Amino acid sequence: MRVSARSDGPAFYDLTMAASSRVRVNALLFPRITQLDLTGPAEVFTAAGFEVALVWRDLDPVVTDGGWSIVPTHTFEDAPEADILLIPGGGGVDPLLGDAAVLAAVRDLAHDARWVSAVCTGSLVLAAAGLLEGRRATTHWASTPLLERFDVSVVHERWVRDGDVITAAGVSAGIDMALALVGEIGGRDLAAAAQLEMEYDPQPPFAFGSPQAHDPAVVQRTLDEVTARRGPLVDQAVRSLSR
Repeated sequence: MRVSARSDGPAFYDLTMAASSRVRVNALLFPRITQLDLTGPAEVFTAAGFEVALVWRDLDPVVTDGGWSIVPTHTFEDAPEADILLIPGGGGVDPLLGDAAVLAAVRDLAHDARWVSAVCTGSLVLAAAGLLEGRRATTHWASTPLLERFDVSVVHERWVRDGDVITAAGVSAGIDMALALVGEIGGRDLAAAAQLEMEYDPQPPFAFGSPQAHDPAVVQRTLDEVTARRGPLVDQAVRSLSR
C-alpha cells in the first residue's frame, strides 16, 4: 500500500487508489453482538474510504442482541488480509471467552493486522486470546474489574492506545476510537472529513452516560450482575492462558 508524504502533516494513505489497495478492516461478527459496537466504527471506516469485511464461522445471518440479523461477508477460512482487526462486544462475548476455535481465529487475524482494536467487551475477547498481556486497555465500565483479572493495565478512558492495539470503552466510544484510528492512519484531515460526513457531533439530552454520573446503587447492582454472570467465564479463560 502506497504511503504519500504531506508537507502540512504526517504521512497518509492514498485512498484514491484502486480498491485492492485500500485500507482493509476485518470485523468479528458473532451471535448477540451489540450492533453499534460494530456498525459505529464500521461507519467511520467506510466514510474514510476503508473496506470492511464481516467475519464469522459461516455465512449464515447472525442475530444481534437487538433480535435482528447481520450477514457475514467472509468466514474465518477465507477472510482477506487486513490492516485492522476490530473485535466488537456485547452479551455474545461470553461464550467466545471459552471458544478455542474463535480465539484461535482471532489470534490468526491479529497476526496479519497492522492494528488490533476492540470496542466495549470485545477487549475481553482480545484478552482471552492472549493479545492484551501486559498492555494498557479499556472496556465497558461494568467489565473493567473482569479485564483486570487478565494481565492487563486497565485505563478508564474513552479509548486507549498501546502501541498497535487500541481499545474503546462502551458502545458509542467505538466511534471515537475509530476516528482516532483513521487519524493515525490517514491523518487529521481524513478523520475530520469522515466525522463531518457522519455529522458526528454528539449532544445527548441526558447526562447519565457514565457510572460517575449515575445513581451509585444502580451502578453497583449492574457491576454485581455482570461479575456474577461473566466472572466464572473470565476466570476459566485466565486459567486457560496460564496452561
